[in-house]
Amino acid sequence: MADAIRTPRDLAQFLLDARIAGELITDIGDTPTVPAAAEALGVSSEQIIKTLLFWVEKEGERQAIVVISNGVSRVDKRSLAAHFGVGRKRIKLAKPDEVLELLGYPAGGVPPWGHRTECPVILDDAVADAAARFGGVLYGGGGDDRTMLRMTFDELLRVTRPDMLAVSE
Repeated sequence: MADAIRTPRDLAQFLLDARIAGELITDIGDTPTVPAAAEALGVSSEQIIKTLLFWVEKEGERQAIVVISNGVSRVDKRSLAAHFGVGRKRIKLAKPDEVLELLGYPAGGVPPWGHRTECPVILDDAVADAAARFGGVLYGGGGDDRTMLRMTFDELLRVTRPDMLAVSE
């Protein structure tokens, strides 16, 4: 049986326990899209990151991969496929129930860290570009659809230890 669904409270505790510099911004209202979240926060849409879960099918096995991308861009499965040496059809976006089961947070509110299951992380190069334009400040999922996490690009790199890859379409 799966652990309970993780919440912003769990994320706040993770930040404290792991000594991660980040700030949860709560009760920002309904933010079903990146532009809505950016408007609620009063920031550029380019400062919003999204944390996605993909499956890579290789040699009969599935591996879960976390991809952190710029919120306004789509992830190019061809780039991921080339990185993993598989065909594009071997890269699949995880379903919401799989995201919840594996990462512990509901799709749309997944933070870049503090997941139930550790997975390799790929960070889109476009996030670095956006961070450079906005003083290193980024916002990502805060554990649910009404909470955002404010962080720096440097802290994102330190905590996730990602592979950097251009994956934006």
